Amino acid sequence: MAAAATGRRAAAFLLSSAVRHQSSQSTSPQQGLVAKTSLTSPPWPEVKLPDPVEEAKFHAEVVQKVNKMIAAGQYGRLFAVVHFASKQWKITSEDLIMMDNVLEAECGDRIRMEKVLLVGADDFTLIGRPLLGRDLVRVEATVIEKTESWPKINMRFWKRHNYQRKKIIVNPQTVLRINTIEIFPCLS
Repeated sequence: MAAAATGRRAAAFLLSSAVRHQSSQSTSPQQGLVAKTSLTSPPWPEVKLPDPVEEAKFHAEVVQKVNKMIAAGQYGRLFAVVHFASKQWKITSEDLIMMDNVLEAECGDRIRMEKVLLVGADDFTLIGRPLLGRDLVRVEATVIEKTESWPKINMRFWKRHNYQRKKIIVNPQTVLRINTIEIFPCLS
């Protein structure tokens, strides 16, 4: 019995040393031995990309629908996002914009805003990358008023030092009225 126990111990030792030798020699993990953990796969679900042919077909249908709506004039009230005077403004027709800078145009002049970033209606939105084309959208405005802001007082004062500085700041302002936002059916 002692010989059998010794033989089993020797076989177990040889097996464990063979496994240890094999694991120290191979550097690539075996596929069956990698446990499924939270680190073996990303936590987000896999994203399957749509078929390019179906996507192109869907895109053509959407463009055709939007062109028909624009040609028929069934889009409702338009809004636009324009870049003007270093700011972005969300506007609709008959809106008033007050800008804190000088505009070269005189009162009553009509100007065209050419940097249109986005135009939308009830059922669709056209987004420029970065701008929409001049042949697609036209936004016109009228200069209503050129005035100055309320005086802002900048007062500096050090107590017990006889130091007082008073500065009155008045900024020029321009008021615009958005006349029209027009869109033309020439999407491609």
